[in-house]
Amino acid sequence: MYEKPLYDWLTHRTAGVLLHPTSLPSSTGIGNFGKSAYQFVDLLSESGLSVWQMCPLGPTGFGDSPYQCFSAFAGNPYLIDFAPLVEAGLLESEDLAGLQGLPTQHCDYGSLFEAFWPALEKAHLRFQAGESDSLLDYGSFHAFCTDAADWLEDYTSFMGLKAHFGGQCWLEWPKTFRDTKGKKLELPAGAEAGKQLYAFAQYLFSAQYKKFRAYATKHDVQIMGDLPIFVALDSADVWANRELFQLKKDGNPLAVAGVPPDYFAADGQLWGNPLFAWEAHEKEGFRWWLERIRSNLELYDSLRLDHFRGFESYWSVPATASTAREGTWERSPGWALFKAIAKAFPEAKIIAEDLGVITPEVEALMAATGLPGMAVLQFAYGGEADNAYLPHNLKHNTVLYTGTHDNDTSIGWYAQADSKTRDHVRRYYGISGENIGWDFIRSALRSSAKLAILPLQDLLSLESGARLNTPGQAEGNWQWRVQPQQLLQFQKESGAYIRELNALYGRLPESGP
Repeated sequence: MYEKPLYDWLTHRTAGVLLHPTSLPSSTGIGNFGKSAYQFVDLLSESGLSVWQMCPLGPTGFGDSPYQCFSAFAGNPYLIDFAPLVEAGLLESEDLAGLQGLPTQHCDYGSLFEAFWPALEKAHLRFQAGESDSLLDYGSFHAFCTDAADWLEDYTSFMGLKAHFGGQCWLEWPKTFRDTKGKKLELPAGAEAGKQLYAFAQYLFSAQYKKFRAYATKHDVQIMGDLPIFVALDSADVWANRELFQLKKDGNPLAVAGVPPDYFAADGQLWGNPLFAWEAHEKEGFRWWLERIRSNLELYDSLRLDHFRGFESYWSVPATASTAREGTWERSPGWALFKAIAKAFPEAKIIAEDLGVITPEVEALMAATGLPGMAVLQFAYGGEADNAYLPHNLKHNTVLYTGTHDNDTSIGWYAQADSKTRDHVRRYYGISGENIGWDFIRSALRSSAKLAILPLQDLLSLESGARLNTPGQAEGNWQWRVQPQQLLQFQKESGAYIRELNALYGRLPESGP
């Protein structure tokens, strides 16, 4: 059915860390691409860890999830470091008082919203009134807007209107601004001002991220991004491209995305994202998807495709359903899409998140693409010896995690596991279970999987309180932040040991891709 595999890029053994940059230390309420990000690169480099995996970097909406963003192309303004703006005279230190009063132990997104945007607006007004580009060493603002016009115009118009209408979902806007296809959109004055502010934010994000990325590259640290398969209903992508999604005439979804009952949720997970109108995408040669992949490959050295099985078949849930139990599997374009991606980006380093309900058809598509799949140690225990995630069953073309952003920490997971599972873990490794975090780390690094990814929480031996996300839980996610003293302690006590393990198991970056 299929031709030879499209990709074969994961050829060297490497290791890395999973940490979303919002979890970094800072004095302004949330981690960003400032001083702490550079220091974290130094820490990884010293430890022989050559991959930094992040969650999606898009602008987050309701719920603060990086998997529900206002745009599939834009960056999250909260990741902007204000320090260079103070140095350039665009902000005064007192302009940051509201941000510097925010918690440092976790992200308080509500308070962050109230303090962040007034400060950014002040910087924008001074940028407009000054010598503009000469105030920052970030290149031409006009040139950035021109280069990014394909997505920036839709995104900034959408966000300008969203701010003008008090943050309402676009489905609640006046009809004039809901259906824009083929129309020249005249924005209200307030929305036009907001549009310029959001363009300025993207200019800052892009420039700061490029500087950070260059520093990481210089220090042999590659950045792995994360691309969610679906986009948010309340996004510039859906608003500006309604024909590419399964929507009613009024813009509301005909059906929504999710997954059936699984390890994480007895009723399945009802994500609520609009589903793709795949026939429309195929008709235009997957233009939108290719642009999305291109945008991500410009940001990252490698890219994880979330929910790979959805590219073969997706779980379609009626828009009126209260849980994901009522869904059905519907076919996706699969092979046709990946052939188009491989033709456009033959050198791309793409990883498939192939967890969940994996059928023979999904396995066949995985084999045909040649993409590395994923394995999670927390899913390996409590069953039989043929569990695919057990270290002795792993394929070389695999990215092995002790846990992902959706999992508890290894210590927290073990503490809450049933007695059968804990007994299996102890017998499998011949251990007492007292240092399960480090036992899992050593297992991942010595495994046959070409790439091992360790959540920072596991490297710091943290318990369940450090969990970043609990699927199906509406509140309290994406808030965890690492403390400076924790990173310093790791550097002093464990960094050299991790480097020794990476050398022992052939994962130092000089032998990597």
